[in-house]
Amino acid sequence: MIITYSITFVIALLISLIAAFLLIPVLRRVKAGQKIQEDGPVWHMNKQGTPTMGGFIFISGVVVASIAVGIKEFMNGNFEIIFILCFALLFSLIGFIDDYEKVKKKRNLGLKAWHKIVLQLLISSIFVLLMDSYLELSTHIYIPFFNTTFTTHPILYYFFASFVIVGTVNSVNLTDGVDGLATGVTIPVIVFFAVIAFIWGDISVGIVAIAVIAGLTVFLFFNFNPAKIFMGDTGSMFLGGIVCALAFALDMPVILVVLGFVYFVEALSDIIQVSYFKISKGKRIFKMAPIHHHFEMLGWSERKIFVVFTTTSIIFAVLSYFGVSVR
Repeated sequence: MIITYSITFVIALLISLIAAFLLIPVLRRVKAGQKIQEDGPVWHMNKQGTPTMGGFIFISGVVVASIAVGIKEFMNGNFEIIFILCFALLFSLIGFIDDYEKVKKKRNLGLKAWHKIVLQLLISSIFVLLMDSYLELSTHIYIPFFNTTFTTHPILYYFFASFVIVGTVNSVNLTDGVDGLATGVTIPVIVFFAVIAFIWGDISVGIVAIAVIAGLTVFLFFNFNPAKIFMGDTGSMFLGGIVCALAFALDMPVILVVLGFVYFVEALSDIIQVSYFKISKGKRIFKMAPIHHHFEMLGWSERKIFVVFTTTSIIFAVLSYFGVSVR
């Protein structure tokens, strides 16, 4: 298994590197630059024009490496890798359409929010049904730390799964707000899945997880402050899809509450800000939401935010390991 993981890592690393050196000049040439929100931090305006849709860098590495190394699994009738990749790629497609609309219209407005939600719910429902039909997805919900499960009705479980998936994907998307942040926060999350897959002997999950780690490592080199490229919704929604797919493949979606702590704090801060703004008729709790922008407004540099948030993600990934290690 170690040899398989090593080969996967090397292939994903090389493909992502090649994709980076080919894609960045092309995106610059076609002027696929990021449009910056006018109501955001004023110093973000100097990022205007930085190439977006860079998520293709690590997506290409993940897909090529996973399929190349996973051929043996396919021949044995195990298509778990295909399910995971297709699920994440469908979310990435939504993100790509959103990015394309932004670039085409030359403004920071892509798909309407309700369009995204409807598409996300549709993909989530299809994924859960396919996992249930072909991979015998359990409708028993495992509770980490307490090492217990409780049974739900299949229909109720589908609603639960769709809620978790849509919530997680959008939370990851919100985390992508300063240079390197979504990348740095997600690497510990994926390392957690890789470790669990290795211990439990789930080779399919392990292959995809290792490929993602390699791809994100390459992308972080170009995405770290000052970023040479942004992942865009193309990348962030792919990552959200991968995180969810791996959690469900290992039958532990509830762990995302702890493992994805940073994601959900980002989302919760945004929900609180918007709700309070409407209730109070114009007042705000945070200087700006999501919360990474609040810390920016307090004077934190993007690099400090990256280090603090990534460290927090590492801590909760370790905590999550202890939460499921007795299973």
